[in-house]
Amino acid sequence: MSQECDLLGTCGFFKKYKSSNELACQGFIQQYCKGPKQGQCKRKAYRQQHGAPPPDEMMPSGQMMSSLKA
Repeated sequence: MSQECDLLGTCGFFKKYKSSNELACQGFIQQYCKGPKQGQCKRKAYRQQHGAPPPDEMMPSGQMMSSLKA
């Protein structure tokens, strides 16, 4: 089993999209939140750089959810 990210409890993206049926969201969660790309999460980097969490719509890749809908 993969270890889960230690920030899941406070991650706006995870909280908002964990129950989403969108394959893109589930893919990001499996790769970044519960998988091998945890160290590459742009949300974690944003939090470290700014001292505050990023917008909920910011995906772990750094893209915004609205850009997927375009």
